[in-house]
Amino acid sequence: MASTGEKGDLLWCLQNISSQIKPLQTISFFCSNSNSSSSYQESDFSLRINISTSSSSNDTQFFGQFLHHLAVQRDKYNDLTSLLFHGVEWKMDHISSLKSILMGSMKQIEFEKNMFSSEVLSELSEAIGRNTCLKAITFSECEIGCTGATLLASVLLKNDTVEELQIWEDSIGSKGAEELSKMIEVNHSIKLLTILDKNSIAAAPLIAAMLSRNRNLEMHVWGNSHKIVEFAPQPGTMKIYSLDHSSDLRRVVISLGWNTTVVTLDMTGVRLKTKWARDFRGVLESNMTLKDVKLSRTGLGNKGVVYIGAGLFKNKCVEKLSLDGNRFGSVGLEHLLCPLSCFTPLQNQPANYILKSITFGGERTKIGRGGVLAILRLLETNETIIELVISGDKSLRRDDIIRIFASLERNVTLKRLSLKGCKGVEGDLVLQAIINVLQVNPWIEEIDLSNTPLQASGKAAPIYEKLGLNASPVQEHVVLANLPLSMPTCCRVFVCGQQYAGKNTLCDSIYYNMSGIRLPYMDKVRSLVEPIEQIARSASKIKITTIQENDAKISIWNLSCNHDYLGLLDQLFPGYQNVSFFLIVASLIRTSNNRDPKTPQEIEQELVMWLKSINSCLTRLASSHSALIPHVTIVLTHSDKISQQPETLHPIASVIQKLREDFKEHIEIFATVFTVDARSTANISRLVHHVRKTAKTILQRAPLVYQLCNELINILRDWRSRNSNKPVMKWNEFCELCQMKVAVLRLRSRLGNVEKVNIQRREAARSLHKMGEIIFFEEIGFLILDCEWFCRDVLVTDSAQFFKGGAERKGGKPNNGFISRKEMEEILIKAARFRIGTGFILEANDLINMMVKLELCYEQEPAGHPSSMLLVPLFLEECIARSQSWDIISSECVYVGRRLECGDTRHMCLPSTFFPRLQVQLHNKLMQSVNQQGPVVYRLEKNLIYLKMNGIHIRIEIGVQPYYYIDVLACSVKNITEIIRLFRELIIPSVLKLCSPKIVLNESIIRPDCIKYLTPHRFRNTQHVSLQHLIEILLSLPADGMYNYQHTWNPVENVLNSGFDYARDLLSDDEFLQVVNRRYHDLHHLAVELAVPIIPHDSKEEEEEEENEKDKRVEPSISGIAKGVEIVLNRLRSIEHEIRDLKQEIQGLRYYEHRLLAELHKKVEYVVNYHTQLEERKVPHMFYFVQLDSSSERRLVTRIVPGMRTLRLHMLCEFRREMHVVDGQLGCNLIQVDNHTVQCLLPYLNGFMKLVTLALKIGVHFVAGMGEMIPDLTREVARLLEPSVSTLYGATAITATALGAARAFGRSRNRNEIGEDHVRSARQWLIDFLKSQGVITGTHIAQRFGLWRVRYCDDGNVAWVCARHLNNNANQISQMPL
Repeated sequence: MASTGEKGDLLWCLQNISSQIKPLQTISFFCSNSNSSSSYQESDFSLRINISTSSSSNDTQFFGQFLHHLAVQRDKYNDLTSLLFHGVEWKMDHISSLKSILMGSMKQIEFEKNMFSSEVLSELSEAIGRNTCLKAITFSECEIGCTGATLLASVLLKNDTVEELQIWEDSIGSKGAEELSKMIEVNHSIKLLTILDKNSIAAAPLIAAMLSRNRNLEMHVWGNSHKIVEFAPQPGTMKIYSLDHSSDLRRVVISLGWNTTVVTLDMTGVRLKTKWARDFRGVLESNMTLKDVKLSRTGLGNKGVVYIGAGLFKNKCVEKLSLDGNRFGSVGLEHLLCPLSCFTPLQNQPANYILKSITFGGERTKIGRGGVLAILRLLETNETIIELVISGDKSLRRDDIIRIFASLERNVTLKRLSLKGCKGVEGDLVLQAIINVLQVNPWIEEIDLSNTPLQASGKAAPIYEKLGLNASPVQEHVVLANLPLSMPTCCRVFVCGQQYAGKNTLCDSIYYNMSGIRLPYMDKVRSLVEPIEQIARSASKIKITTIQENDAKISIWNLSCNHDYLGLLDQLFPGYQNVSFFLIVASLIRTSNNRDPKTPQEIEQELVMWLKSINSCLTRLASSHSALIPHVTIVLTHSDKISQQPETLHPIASVIQKLREDFKEHIEIFATVFTVDARSTANISRLVHHVRKTAKTILQRAPLVYQLCNELINILRDWRSRNSNKPVMKWNEFCELCQMKVAVLRLRSRLGNVEKVNIQRREAARSLHKMGEIIFFEEIGFLILDCEWFCRDVLVTDSAQFFKGGAERKGGKPNNGFISRKEMEEILIKAARFRIGTGFILEANDLINMMVKLELCYEQEPAGHPSSMLLVPLFLEECIARSQSWDIISSECVYVGRRLECGDTRHMCLPSTFFPRLQVQLHNKLMQSVNQQGPVVYRLEKNLIYLKMNGIHIRIEIGVQPYYYIDVLACSVKNITEIIRLFRELIIPSVLKLCSPKIVLNESIIRPDCIKYLTPHRFRNTQHVSLQHLIEILLSLPADGMYNYQHTWNPVENVLNSGFDYARDLLSDDEFLQVVNRRYHDLHHLAVELAVPIIPHDSKEEEEEEENEKDKRVEPSISGIAKGVEIVLNRLRSIEHEIRDLKQEIQGLRYYEHRLLAELHKKVEYVVNYHTQLEERKVPHMFYFVQLDSSSERRLVTRIVPGMRTLRLHMLCEFRREMHVVDGQLGCNLIQVDNHTVQCLLPYLNGFMKLVTLALKIGVHFVAGMGEMIPDLTREVARLLEPSVSTLYGATAITATALGAARAFGRSRNRNEIGEDHVRSARQWLIDFLKSQGVITGTHIAQRFGLWRVRYCDDGNVAWVCARHLNNNANQISQMPL
C-alpha cells in the first residue's frame, strides 16, 4: 500500500489494499455528489475512500465491489476493527456483504447520513444480533425512526458484547424508547447509551429501566433540541434537566427507591408537584447510597417540603440537601428542620444525624416567625450540621438575624454560614451581634454576607478581619447594577502532556474534524524556517487554535510539555478554570522511535504529575463558591502502535480508575478514557464529540458574565482585522472604541458622569480578562488582544534564552540575577524582533513593567532610571560544582531549620513558578524594611535564597521536582528564639502569601546536624519531625518530663549516625512557652470542672540546668562524601555525553541543509536561464507584481483574478545565486487585470510558490528583499497550495508569478507541448505588455527597471543584472549591447 498521506483513484485502492505491509484497522467510506472519486490513507492503519455518486461518475459500483472484496477475503482482514459509512444508500446486495464482514472481528461500526429501507434495517439488525465481537454502534442522521430502534432493541436483548449504542439526530418516538428500556432491563453489558432525538422523547422509560436494574450505564438523552437527562456512573451523578409529564417524574423517582448507583441527584429547575415529593419520601427512607440532593427552583410548596422532611427521619445517607428558590413557608420549614433538631433534654441526638449541609431561601420563601424559631432550635441543638445557607431571603428582619447569630454562641459544629442576598443583614446592631459571636465562638470559619446591605455599605470589613481572611470579598460597584448578564460564549480547552505524546497532531486533527479546514501548512514547517537554536525551543511554546461552533467559540491551548505554563496562566487569569477544561494527553509508547509500550506504572506516574500540577496551580479562587473544580479528560495516544487486547488495556484502565477515585474531591475526571490514533480523523470522532458537548455543558454551568462582553469580543475582532491584526491595544484606544461602538459604555455629554463610565469600562475589560479573551494590565494601560502572541513570543519563560542574552553582556560579571534596566531593554528588543518581525509595537519599557506586575522581576530604586538594577530570577543558574558551606564558622553557632511541606502531597504540590516569585517577593520585602533591619546581604541561585541580616545567616531551599516542601535553614551565634522570630515575621508570611488557600503547609523541625553540615535533600528527608507532633508529645508527658525530653534521630547510612536533641533546643522560647501555657490552660479548665479552688503560686520552679558534658555532634563520614562526589562526577559525564550527541545531530542537520540549498540554486538557475537561445534574452524573465496599500507599503501579490486594479510590475536582478529585489525601480503599472492576463500567467503561479516553499523549508529566501513585502508568507503559501481556495481573493491578498517557474518543476518529470505553449504565451504576454508601456529596447529596461543584459564568461548564459552586480563582477560577466 502507499505510504501515509498518498492519494490515488478507486481502482488503485482496490488493487493495492491487499499488498500493504501493515494491516488496516479502520476504513471510512464517504459517498457524495462530487465529480471525482479518490482514496486516501490517513495513517498506517486508517484508509479513507471518497466515492462519487453523481450521474457523470462511473464509480457507483465500486462500493459494492469493495464490500464484496472485504467479505470474500474476510479472514485476511482480521485486524480490521472499525468501519465508517457516510452518505451510503444501502441495497440488499450491500447488506449481504456487510453481514459477512460482521462475522469477522469487527468492533466498531458507524453510520452517518445513511439511507435504509425496512428490509435492509431488518437484515442489518439480524447481523448485529449474531455478531460476538462488535462493541460500538452509532447511527447519526440516518432516520431509522421507531422501526430501527425497535429492531435494534430486539436483537440487543440477546447480545452480550455490544457496549455502546448511539443514535444521533433521529426520531425514535415513545415506542422506540419503551423498546430500548426493555433492552436495558435485560442487557447488562451495555455501558453507553446516547439518544439525540429531533422531537420530544419519552426519556422516563430509559431512566427508570437503568435505575431499577442498577445499571452502570452512562446515559445522555436529548429531545427537541435540549438535554433531558445525563448520568455518569463512575461519580454516580444524575442530572435531570427537564421532564414534561408528572407521570414520567413519578416513574423515575419510584425507580430510585432501591437504586445503588446514583450518589448525586440534581433536579434544579425541574417543576415538581406534591405527589412527586410524596414518592420521594419513600426514596429517602429506603435508598442507602444517595449523598447529595439538589432540588433548587423546583416550585415545591409546603406540602412537598413536609414530605421531604418526613423522609429525613429515616434517611441515613443524604449529607447535602439544597431547597433554595422554592415557595414554601414557615410550616414547610418547621417540618423540614424537625428531624434535624432536638426537642427535649432527654433527646441525645436528632432523628437525622447524617445531614451535613442544608440550603433554603429565596424570594418566594416566607420563613416567618415559626421558621425563625425552627432555625434557632436547629442551631442550638444540632451537632452535625456544618454548613447552613439561607440565600436571597427577604422575609427575615434585622431582629431575626440578630437572634440567629446570638444562637451561635454555643454552637461548636457549624463552620460555614451563608446569608447571601438576605435583606435583613443591615445596621450596626447586626454588625455588633456578629462581632460578639466571633469573639466567643472560634469554630466558625466562614460567613458569606455578599449582596447584603451590610456588605454594600462597606461595614463588613471588621467581620472578615476577625475571621482571619486575607481580604474581604470583591464587591460589585453600584454603577454596574444596570449591566445585564448572560452566559459566556467562549470555552478554552487546555491540552497538556509530556513530550512526544502527540499533542500537536491531536490538536491539528481536532481542528480539522471540527472545522473541516486543515491548519496552515507553514505552521507545520515553521521550525525548519527558524534558526537551529530555536528548533528545540519551539516545541515548548503555547499554541492557540480557535474554532467557531455556532454561537460559541472553542479555543484549544496547546501547553506543550511545560509545567510552568500552568502557573503562568494562573497568574494571568486567576480562576480561569471556571470556563475551561483540560485534555491530558499521554502516549502509550515510550518514544516515537522506541515503540515499547509504557507500563501502567509509568502512565500512572505521568498522569499523577499533571493532575497534581493542575490541582496546585488552579486553586487561587478555590474558596469562592463560584469556582468549579477542574474538569479533566484523559486521552491515550498511539493506540495504533500497541496491542488492543484486554490484557494490555485493563491494567491501564484500573490505574486510571484508581486516580479518578483518588482525585474526585479535587478534580472531575471524565469517566471515559479515549484511546486514539491522533493522525486519523475518523478515530478521534468520539473525542471531538466529547469536546463539543463538554464545552457546551461548561458554558451552561459557568458563572454569568456581562452581556456586553460577548458583544465586545466581536467588536475587538473587527478592530484587529481593520488594524492589520494588531495584537495590542492602548487604553485610550479601547475607550475610543467603546465610545464609538458600545452604547452602554458611551459618554453621552460633556457634563456626564465620566468616573462612572470609566469604572464600567474597566470592569468590562476585567471581565474579558477573566474570560481569557484578553490580558488587561490596568496600571500600565494596555490590553493584549492576542494571548498566544503574548504568552509565546513576548512573555519569555525560557531561562536558557534569558541566560544566553545575559551572557552576551559586556564586562563578564558573575550571574547573580541582577541586570541593569538598559541591558534588559536591549535583550528584550533583540528577542522580540527575532520572534515577531518588524511589527513590534510594544516598547521594552512596557514589557519590563508587565514583568514587574507579574512579579517576574523587581526593580530597585530609583525606578525607571536606565542604570537601575532589575532582579530577574530566570537569569539564575544552579551552581552544582560549588561546595556547600556556611559563611560563618564558630563553635558558638546555633543551627535552626524548619521545613514547610504540603499537607496533602498525594494531590498537590508547589507550582513550578512558586520559588521564582518567592525570590522576587522576599527581595521586595527586604528592601522595604532595610532601614529597620540594617544592612542586608541577599544572594540568589536557581533553587536557593541566601540572606544575612541582624547577624543571622539564612538559606531558603526548595526540594527537587515535584516541589513538595521548602527548607528554611539558619546559622547564627544568636539564640534560637531570635532566629525563629525572624522566620515568623519575614519568611513564613512571604511563603504563605504566595500559596493558594487550598494548599496547607505543615511545619517541621529539621535535625540541627543536617543544617550544620548542609546535608543534601535526599538524606534530609528522614531527618525532620512535625512541629505539631513534637508539641503533642510534650503535652502528653508529665510536667517534670517536658523540659528534659529528648527527641531521637534515626541514622543516615554513611552520612549521619543516630543521635538526639532536647526538645527545648529544637523549640524557641516562645514556642516552648506556648506549650506550657496550653498545659496551664488545660489544668485551669480541669480545676473549674472539678470545682477545685485555684491557688496562685508565688514561687517559680527552676527551669535551667547546668550541663557538664558537651553535645556530641555527628560529623559526615568519608564514605558519604565520596559517594556524593561520585554522583556529581557521573552526572557531569552524562551531561558531556548528551552535549556530544547534540553536536552530532546539529552537524548532520547542517549537512542536509547544505545539500538542499545546492539543489535549490540549481532549480533557480534553470528557471532564470531556460530558452537562452531564443531572442538572446531580450527581456528579463523573473518578474513579480506588487500592490500598494493605504500606507504606501508594498505588498507582494500571490494570486491574480480578473478585475484586480492598481498593480505594478517589477523585475528581479537575476545575478547567479544572488537574485534580489532592485531598490528604486520605477516599474510598470498594470491598470486592470483581464481574463487574458490571468490565462497567460496563472499556470506559473504554483511553480514559483513551490520554489518559495522549498526555500522556506531550508531557512533561506532565494529572493533577497522580498520578505519585507510579505507579512505572513507561510500562511499565503499554505492558502495557495490548498485547491479549495485557489480561486479566492481578499483585500490584502498578495500574488506573485515568475516566468518559467512551473516549467522548472514540470521538466524534471516529463515534457509536453502544453507546457511549451504556456511558456510561449507567458513570454508573449510580457513582451506585449512592455511594448504597450513603451519599453521596447534594453535602454528602456535599464531606465524603468535598473537592469542591464550581460553574458556569463564561463557558460555563456544570458541574464539581466543590476548596476551593483555589473560593476562589482566585471571579471565574471560582460555587458551586451542594449
